[in-house]
Amino acid sequence: MREKTTRLFVAAAIAEACSWAGLLAGMAVKYGPPHNQLGVQVFGPIHGALFVVYGLLVLVVARQRRWSLWRTAVALACAVPPFATVLFERWARRRGLLGEPAPVERPLTPVG
Repeated sequence: MREKTTRLFVAAAIAEACSWAGLLAGMAVKYGPPHNQLGVQVFGPIHGALFVVYGLLVLVVARQRRWSLWRTAVALACAVPPFATVLFERWARRRGLLGEPAPVERPLTPVG
């Protein structure tokens, strides 16, 4: 169950960042020369829903993985700036907060 929740968290982090991109593009079109609100009308609700899903999954994963209150707060705060959810997910994965830490590549040393 923990692995499934972690995979959902990773997917939500990426999807939230993608929805940010769509919303930012929609805002550029809305306030730019075309003055078309369609992008914001489409991506606004999508981004809002993914924002909430990401926040809920942060709380679930934080409880399952026993994150500190500080790490949980940082993960939640990363939903606000564009694309920060992906940065947090990568950072958390490297530190083993989402399961096994990623293997560290070490340079080959000559033998003898």
